[in-house]
Amino acid sequence: MPETEKKAPRVINKSGTLKMDDKIAETKQARDISGKKIDRRNRRDRVRAEAGPKEFDEITIAVDRVSRTVAGGRRMRFKALVAIGNHKNKVGIGVAKGNDVTSAVAKATSKAKKSMITFNIDGETICHEARTKVTGADVLIKPAAPGTGIIAGGTVRSIIGLTGVKNLISKSLGSTNKVNIAYAVIEGLRQQVPRKDWIGAKAKKSEAKEEKPSAKKSTKKEDK
Repeated sequence: MPETEKKAPRVINKSGTLKMDDKIAETKQARDISGKKIDRRNRRDRVRAEAGPKEFDEITIAVDRVSRTVAGGRRMRFKALVAIGNHKNKVGIGVAKGNDVTSAVAKATSKAKKSMITFNIDGETICHEARTKVTGADVLIKPAAPGTGIIAGGTVRSIIGLTGVKNLISKSLGSTNKVNIAYAVIEGLRQQVPRKDWIGAKAKKSEAKEEKPSAKKSTKKEDK
């Protein structure tokens, strides 16, 4: 018998089983516990869809352990503060508690998605200065020139980093509570008014006031 017609040597795996040939592997069909065939194509498509790019980016700002005193003693839980944004003009924050860190972060993320806001932006900075107070937190945010960067503390920097704002100056003047500071930053972004709505607004109002009395005088002269 010629050497070309000889069968290929069998390869044994580390577990002691024979290695399956490629031709035999193609004919095999994966089955689940109940014996049903598993469609590998759909499974791969599902994995690719989950691995696609995310519309929103999220960051966990703080995770704290909290306790509540009940009849049987203290009940320990975790509180998470999560911020989410699309690196443009949408951002939101969420605070939630859970029995473990994973559940707390998941709840906070879902709350942040529901409470997202859309604010006005002027290029790569905010439209104007804003100072907001939420309970004890007092946050001042100001627009900055191109190239300044984000001059802010930890909580403010984390939230602004999820938006399209690249130049900002901020200062925390009150409490250091991260949750209150986060809500104050969101309120300051919500108060942003576009530049086209406030430039020359005073001049337009003064012109409107001058036109009204002149119209009244003309009507009086006609009556005479």
